[in-house]
Amino acid sequence: MMFSVWAPEAKRVDLLLNGQRIPLDRLADGHWQANVTDELSEGYMFSVDGSAPMPDPRSRWQPAGVHGASHVVQAAALDAGVSREDDFQAAPLEEAVIYELHVGTFTPEGTYAAAQAKMPHLVALGITHVELMPLATFPGERGWGYDGVDLYAPFPAYGSPQELAAFIRTCHALKLAVLLDVVYNHLGPDGNYLGQFGPYFTDRYRTAWGTAINYDGAQSDEVRQFVIGNALMWLKDYGFDGLRLDAVHAIFSFEEAVHVLEELSGAVQELSKELGRRLVLIAESDLNDPRLIHPASGGGYALDAHWVDDFHHAIHRYFTGETDGYYADFQGLKDVAAALRDGYVYQGQYSTHRKRRHGRPPVGVRPHQLVVCAQNHDQIGNRAQGERLSMLLKMPQLKAVAALTILSPFVPLLFQGEEWGAQTPFLYFTDHQDHELGRLVAEGRSKEFGAFRWQGAVPNPQDIETFMRSKLNWDELSEPSHAELASWYRELIRLRRDKVVVPRESGVKPENAATNFDARAEWLTFVHNGVLAVFNFSGGAQAVPLPRGDWTLVLASDSHEPSRAELPAHSTFIYVGS
Repeated sequence: MMFSVWAPEAKRVDLLLNGQRIPLDRLADGHWQANVTDELSEGYMFSVDGSAPMPDPRSRWQPAGVHGASHVVQAAALDAGVSREDDFQAAPLEEAVIYELHVGTFTPEGTYAAAQAKMPHLVALGITHVELMPLATFPGERGWGYDGVDLYAPFPAYGSPQELAAFIRTCHALKLAVLLDVVYNHLGPDGNYLGQFGPYFTDRYRTAWGTAINYDGAQSDEVRQFVIGNALMWLKDYGFDGLRLDAVHAIFSFEEAVHVLEELSGAVQELSKELGRRLVLIAESDLNDPRLIHPASGGGYALDAHWVDDFHHAIHRYFTGETDGYYADFQGLKDVAAALRDGYVYQGQYSTHRKRRHGRPPVGVRPHQLVVCAQNHDQIGNRAQGERLSMLLKMPQLKAVAALTILSPFVPLLFQGEEWGAQTPFLYFTDHQDHELGRLVAEGRSKEFGAFRWQGAVPNPQDIETFMRSKLNWDELSEPSHAELASWYRELIRLRRDKVVVPRESGVKPENAATNFDARAEWLTFVHNGVLAVFNFSGGAQAVPLPRGDWTLVLASDSHEPSRAELPAHSTFIYVGS
């Protein structure tokens, strides 16, 4: 078996295998390699210039954690025992409804196998794409995954690589696409050995989470290939249908003519052609910058879509009344209407929160290139108490929020348990084995809420109870109020699929929503692709002017029959054009 590692500045690199220290041969490009015939009984590690043993930067499996030995996983082994669904094609983003989940808290067991058993629920709900929060191995037995350090090795506490591959194949058999959240802007601090092998990092930039990755400095070509190779591995070897790229505003790639995101996009497009499968890249970004999704020929990065935070912020501000932090930038119902119409609320105007201009007009942006949500892991988990909207709002408001999100022109994303109004929080939790690091994380968590002025104690991220409280309670689905909300979500998603979605092959150009509202009276209407949504957000019955046309009522949040003269308080009614 050939072992290889990149260490361009090293004088010596040894392979530690079965109690032996085997010197590697240096190649001209800074790689070191050796062909070994020994059986891999106990894993392997590397030593650089006599250093303590370190895992392989491209390790495929770290069963003993971030400081343990690396193990080989052959791509062919990921198909063992289960036939691959060769003919599966992910639904295009025009038809997508994405469901974000965290494997460790989605079920009591917190494993791929347990999550796999819940996939029929998502099929019945109408989900098309399951999005897993990060899997790259991170410290301890629990965490969100955004401090991963072994990018090629799936987190062992959730199950084996073979079990992850089986989860994906099961999803494909159920016609569910699977997306993976990947973090290419930084690595976590605990177990991060990359810098001891080569110049993977740079001190010319810095992210909010630590040292930036070297995408445009000296010897950055190999760093780019390390990251792009990781993306292609998830898509090709495991069968993921796309990637969500975490916080791309913290990916610094300025001193190279081809931005690393553009290079990544090109590589994924080539793989898509090779495999004959639809693959997508979706960026997390709060920049309101359409260049992320513009074609490379037009100066863009050619990604398929990006998250747009303005939609969430406008809805959250309006329904909760919160105005601290970034919610200070949003002014109520007029911004909800703007978000429904354009996705971007901020298109270059002054931001009070940022104290500068923000965004640019979404010229050339098609609706399916924007992913919107009313809740996600960040917006819930970065609250001090991890409260969901279902803990802050009542049923009529929850139904209105669902209709605004699912019937919008954009790609809706739901967060695990949102569909039934889960009452379990989603808190920030970690399991750093370095106790000093764990203490600093806990202290930092308590201090970071000053901008939002949230009251009360902040749960300790290191406490296992913080993790356990965040696990979904699936028994809630049998309770009448939760079942009622879940039914409402199913009907909205069915209506979106049957009426709102414009199939790509139809040749019909998607529309923006046509909105009308009265901020003082607290009502809003929007029409999109022949579906009319009417909202009376006020506490009293009132007349709401409907657009011209013949409209047939198909879904109502309120048992009272609406009339043209008057709609009940706190009600949502959905019509289709005749």
